[in-house]
Amino acid sequence: MNALLLRGLAAALAMTALAPAAALDYPARPIRIVVPVAAGGGNDIAARLIAQKLTAAWGEQVVVDNRPGAATAIGSEIVAHASPDGYTIMLVSVSFAVNAALGRKLPYDSLKDFAPVTQVARVPLILLVHPSLPVKSVAELIALAKTKPGQLNYASAGNASSTHLPMELLMSLAYVSFNHVPYKGTAPGLNDLLAGQVQLMFDAIPPALPHMQTGRVRALAITSAQRSAALPDMPTIAEAGVPGYAYDSWFAIFAPARTPAAIIDKLNREIVRIVHEPDIRDRFVQMGVDPLGTTSAQLGAHVRSEIARWTKVVRERNIHAE
Repeated sequence: MNALLLRGLAAALAMTALAPAAALDYPARPIRIVVPVAAGGGNDIAARLIAQKLTAAWGEQVVVDNRPGAATAIGSEIVAHASPDGYTIMLVSVSFAVNAALGRKLPYDSLKDFAPVTQVARVPLILLVHPSLPVKSVAELIALAKTKPGQLNYASAGNASSTHLPMELLMSLAYVSFNHVPYKGTAPGLNDLLAGQVQLMFDAIPPALPHMQTGRVRALAITSAQRSAALPDMPTIAEAGVPGYAYDSWFAIFAPARTPAAIIDKLNREIVRIVHEPDIRDRFVQMGVDPLGTTSAQLGAHVRSEIARWTKVVRERNIHAE
């Protein structure tokens, strides 16, 4: 028995000693960044920008592998079950936390099966109204809504989507009621806002900006706690009349749980450096994205906080996924 224990201890010590050595050799072959949505979206673009820079920096090919489906659960499962060696990582958005908050039966544990690397960026949304609505501020919108409870229609990309939840949060904090009109994506919702079929919605900055400039929609405020680099003169919703309001979508990178800390640290240092390179920062701002680059510990705390917050909103507002 003592011999078995000694052999087990020796094996464990050997593995511990190998972890820093593995990090010194890392990367020694191509790396895959799984993106659990279809190509073309903001998180896909962010992953490709990072992949190109990592390839140039490390001399090993870094490829983006789009694995859409099951509200991002398919791609996330691939990474949860991948070898914890740093060669399969993923870039996800706020839907990663929302899936856990919705109580979906997931083939992984959102907190236990992943090692946080860094929060790459935050993605504020912008509150838009049709110009026929007689409001020019968030405070005026809330005052109007209180005189017409449930009569103003808002568009979203569907139940529990990243444009539905922030409106539910706004209604909860401002004590108002809007009528939810879910669409299959934000584009058809924006089309109906332009046509006056709905009166308000949240959307990302880039698709809204041309219509803001021509006056076809009116922008009232952004959702984040801080002003956006893309629209520095636009107030936040909290500044404009709803204290405590804050919502961001976000991009973050995770590796499988049990990935050696030395590899996580190496990934973190390089990706944070990339995010703050001038050309990447400029591209992010053009996308309506605010670059961040946090520590691994900060991302871990952020995800736990996000899951707790959206679990509370989902329960209080009786939100169900489609």
